Amino acid sequence: MDIVGLAAYAVFFLNLVGIYAIMALGLNMQWGMTGQFNIGIAGFFAVGAYATAILTTGPADQRIGGFDLPFLVGLAGSIIVCLPIAWVVGRITARLRTDYLAIATIGIAEIIRLFFVNEGWLSNGTRGIPGIDTPFDISNEGYLLVIAAFVALTWLLVEIARRSPWGRVLRAIRDNEAATEAAGKDVARFRLQAFVVGSCIMALGGGLYAHFVGFVSPEAFRPLYGTFLVWVMLIAGGSGNNMGAMLGALVVWLIWSSTEMIAGLVPTALIGSESAFRVFLIGVLLQIILVSRPQGLLPEKRPPMPGKETR
Repeated sequence: MDIVGLAAYAVFFLNLVGIYAIMALGLNMQWGMTGQFNIGIAGFFAVGAYATAILTTGPADQRIGGFDLPFLVGLAGSIIVCLPIAWVVGRITARLRTDYLAIATIGIAEIIRLFFVNEGWLSNGTRGIPGIDTPFDISNEGYLLVIAAFVALTWLLVEIARRSPWGRVLRAIRDNEAATEAAGKDVARFRLQAFVVGSCIMALGGGLYAHFVGFVSPEAFRPLYGTFLVWVMLIAGGSGNNMGAMLGALVVWLIWSSTEMIAGLVPTALIGSESAFRVFLIGVLLQIILVSRPQGLLPEKRPPMPGKETR
């Protein structure tokens, strides 16, 4: 591969890192700050991608949509469409504990994916929605700047939230829910708020993904790509640390992308298939991190309490 090819691949790689970093930030608000074990990330990822695709693509004969709206309107639409869905799911699951919440959310995510598979009038079924353009028809290099801007803005907003009184209540719920409730806080309301905000951030990632790849179909939102990888990124980077979530996205996607080259050096009889080998390597990485550094590459740092000096 020549220099031009390497540069093009690096841009492609960084675009996807940015998209996954946004989703990891959304998950960090739910799990890292509040302790909500959401295994339904792929569902909200899909909602954001399809909402943007329907709003911004040109006229279509076989499905609803084709409104040909601007890029930013499509991204705003992905958040607006996700908001009531996340609110309903959050209301249903707000008081569920970790294992029950995981079962409920992964089931809901699969329901959402199968809805897009079967409701061709809206999603064009398994054929998906093509023709999703980047804003102003910019190149991948230009779109990387767009994604970088959204990553920076998302990080800034969630970091402000983490350091705010609202964020301190979320961490209190995560650390000791009973004590937080005894202190007079409406735990269910705070959990619902964190769930909705985190899910809308995931939908934003879905909208950016749709414009980057130019095509969405239900296959892109299976749990492996839409949920499992995001969880590994957050665990590897450092749950509770927003910078750690973004670092985890970079490290895990680097390993995920490198498996194609590694697979070429290993006999096919040993690895079976490239996709299985990728999952194997990510699983090994996860085990190594959990054993050697369970707090992640960048452990959580508690923000200073108001009125107290940091030394």
